[in-house]
Amino acid sequence: MTVTEKEARTLTYGAAFNEGLRQVMEEDPDVFFAGEDVGKAGGVFGSFVGLNDAFGDLRAVDTPISEQAIVGLGIGAAVTGLRPVVDLMFMDFIFVAMDQIANQAAKLKYMFGGKATLPLTITTSAGAGLSAAAQHSQSLEAILCHIPGLKVVMPSNPHDAKGLLVACIRDNNPTVYVKNKRLLGLKGEVPEDLYEVPIGVANVIRPGSSVTVVTYGRMVQESVKAADELAGEGVDCEIIDLRTVQPLDIDAVTTSVRKTGNIVVVHEAVRFGGLGAEIASQVQEQAFDYLDSPVGRVGAPFTPVPFSPSLEAEYVPNADRIAERIRETLGM
Repeated sequence: MTVTEKEARTLTYGAAFNEGLRQVMEEDPDVFFAGEDVGKAGGVFGSFVGLNDAFGDLRAVDTPISEQAIVGLGIGAAVTGLRPVVDLMFMDFIFVAMDQIANQAAKLKYMFGGKATLPLTITTSAGAGLSAAAQHSQSLEAILCHIPGLKVVMPSNPHDAKGLLVACIRDNNPTVYVKNKRLLGLKGEVPEDLYEVPIGVANVIRPGSSVTVVTYGRMVQESVKAADELAGEGVDCEIIDLRTVQPLDIDAVTTSVRKTGNIVVVHEAVRFGGLGAEIASQVQEQAFDYLDSPVGRVGAPFTPVPFSPSLEAEYVPNADRIAERIRETLGM
């Protein structure tokens, strides 16, 4: 098999996550994972399938239903020098473990004067679209991004799903790795070799000159659809996939805005208090003189995620809503 053939190999988002974890566990015996049904059952979304057979019960650990205990286990293991990956089945459950995440994991390095390391990776699954209703469908990344000491990544494609996971596990700081449930079956090219996607570095996935579209996670796919539609109307969208939402690669964003003069920020999370507001603020602070129009934002309405499939479809931002907001920003 040639290098080109290896690079063109296709995996799903979920399989890329699984392969990245498998390969880094083969590389480093200090890496293990723990969570609800992640061992013998392979996880509720199949992300950990086959890993218990490969590494055994001591490195593929099934836990009780206690998110606080799961994260606490990870913190203790990380302090002693291991590299744990702990899984919270749904992102909605982070609130059960928030003291462990915000007051323990995020703070230990600072409370020991920088002498302590905490190589902990927390994986979880976010987003609507499965009719899982209000308590199993939220996108809560903005809350995590407000906590100093945490790094937060949200891959949008299989290549980054693998590379960002490896980068998180190798990092000596606590990281939160957020999968989007609707992306788990998305297929894309994934190199077979072990590799990292750098944390804190955005990716310009589509160059353009009319407007900067800043997005991440599932909304990357919707933004590309919107850009394809608008191309027929003479609008040349530059799309930035943030990949990491904390730390935020604001330099990539402002560099693009200085070229296009317009920006729309898109995320699946509730619009009010979302990352779009922070990005809009920083853009206006750093690139105000380059803006030809106010910063546009697209996000979910300020309401819990509906259970009804038809209502849920209206709730989640889509390509049509993104395209319409871009038209408004450009005065079309």
